[in-house]
Amino acid sequence: MAISPNLRSALFMSLAMAAFTSNDAITKGLSHEYSAAQIMFVRGIFATVFVGLLAWQQGALRGLRRALHPMVLVRTVCELGATVLFLFALAYMPLANISAVLQSLPLAVTMGAAMFLGEPVGWRRWLAILVGFAGVAIVVRPGFEGFNVYSLAALLCVAFCAARDLATRRIPDDIPSLLVSTTTAGFVTLFGLALVITLGGWTPLTLEATAAMAGAAMFLIPATILLILSMRTGDISFVAPYRYTALLWAIVLGLIFYAEVPDALMLAGALLIVGSGLYSIYRETRVGRRRPIAESVTPAMAPDGT
Repeated sequence: MAISPNLRSALFMSLAMAAFTSNDAITKGLSHEYSAAQIMFVRGIFATVFVGLLAWQQGALRGLRRALHPMVLVRTVCELGATVLFLFALAYMPLANISAVLQSLPLAVTMGAAMFLGEPVGWRRWLAILVGFAGVAIVVRPGFEGFNVYSLAALLCVAFCAARDLATRRIPDDIPSLLVSTTTAGFVTLFGLALVITLGGWTPLTLEATAAMAGAAMFLIPATILLILSMRTGDISFVAPYRYTALLWAIVLGLIFYAEVPDALMLAGALLIVGSGLYSIYRETRVGRRRPIAESVTPAMAPDGT
């Protein structure tokens, strides 16, 4: 029995989210022994090589000068901020919690597009945005014991990611996405090296840790390929909801590897975030404006550097 293009696309998207979340899970295990800067640098070397080879194979590295386009540079700066904040939060927040916060990214992009790019957003989607951020507030719990500097870092990470995605929209279509990703990975790697001394210095690498960082980076390759296949084989409105499977993967991996059991408040907040996101996708499909949500169905779910 043949599988329909949409179902095949949904499978690709779900597997891509699993690969991205596996990358995060491995990184979390390393973050208590190695600084965020060292992880950015060492893992970034592998990621830059892997993504760069994929870009070269696809012919995306022709005309490297295009990587200096102002919007590419703005995107890269936002990516750097998002990566540092994400790694800082990831080290101390449960994997499922930070994943839940990041699920609000499409809502943040929609809000940013309305506020800064003049895109029309109806009252229903504004209500969905408010409900989604109420879910974020439940997850991070401002005013309660659960809220701390790491929760704040996760929220700022979403803001940087949203700014990055909005900058991405202004990048000319003739600049390949893989060229942008390779450029970003390279800058994140160099920025990590520059911050090593500031963020605690260099910790000698073990063979096991080096292999883990290489393994984390290698998850980016199948994730990126699966993501491209997903977007090319299915309808965006059908595929988009499957980005939320990242939250399920985060819950499972957090439970298996770190014994992190989500509490009722976290699950309630996550349901509000996912529900509001799904409703926004539905409304965008109804009115024919899919771009803000659709563009967040990318590796941009979390910083490229992670």
